[in-house]
Amino acid sequence: MDLAQLETFLAVVEERGFSRAASRLHRTQPAVSHTIRRLEDEIGEPLFERSSREGTLTASGELLREYAERMLGLRREATSALEQLRSLERGRLHIAANEYTCLYLLPVLDEFRRLCPHVSVLVERAFASRIPDQLLDRSVELGVVTFTPPDAAIEAVSVYTDPVVFVVNPRHPLAREKEVGIRQLGAESFIAHNVVSPLRRRVIALFEQHQTPLNMYVELPSLEAIKRFVAMGNGVALVPGLTVQQELERGELVQVAVPELKIERQLMLARRRHGSLSYAAQAFLKVLESVAAERGAPFCYRSAVS
Repeated sequence: MDLAQLETFLAVVEERGFSRAASRLHRTQPAVSHTIRRLEDEIGEPLFERSSREGTLTASGELLREYAERMLGLRREATSALEQLRSLERGRLHIAANEYTCLYLLPVLDEFRRLCPHVSVLVERAFASRIPDQLLDRSVELGVVTFTPPDAAIEAVSVYTDPVVFVVNPRHPLAREKEVGIRQLGAESFIAHNVVSPLRRRVIALFEQHQTPLNMYVELPSLEAIKRFVAMGNGVALVPGLTVQQELERGELVQVAVPELKIERQLMLARRRHGSLSYAAQAFLKVLESVAAERGAPFCYRSAVS
């Protein structure tokens, strides 16, 4: 049996007759009668009392009526749900980001929630190195990374340019300086992130290049912990500028320029190259592009260069 047959069956029931049902469905009465006969043949039971002209149901007909109403109701619900997805009145967006890149998402999500308040958003904390695999196994739809994914099955666009900054607490002697050379940092105690990353390796290489010691006496598990520890008066740190904007504005930390340490990181939004995006994800990409156009640097929206 198919939904068209059930729709005809319910029309006969609701109109209490074949001729009225045919008029409602814009069909001939013989066509309606034929559809009902085929349905009865398939079920193996009569659905209507043939002695009645008002479409009186048999016991089998009453039972089928309940299920037919449910099935057609589910079709209406499914159609409505799909329309809501298209109109962004519902839906779900699943993004992977780490502790740092999640900060970039906050102003973008603020705009997205304003435009699409009925779409639920889940930002899953993930190691950046694992995000390409999560995209490929479809456990997430979008991911924010700080490198161009090497897998050709993933494409990425640059969405934010973030400099690495040298910060100290306001009472530190270097806080009074606008600029210091890298060799002046050889005697400082650096508070470092204990996760080995391309950024850490790059910083170490720069200190070696300038023949300057890099003393990492304390290593902590999060950027938040590093910021707080430095603000308390313990050592100095090199951190992504995005992570210390509020602390710099409040005067809890001071940024000092180090000309030899000009490092910028490109934050990229990655997705499966040939995968179709949900309506929610498509809307999110439009928000990314509009935010970049309206705010300008450091926000951007351009194809990544491998």
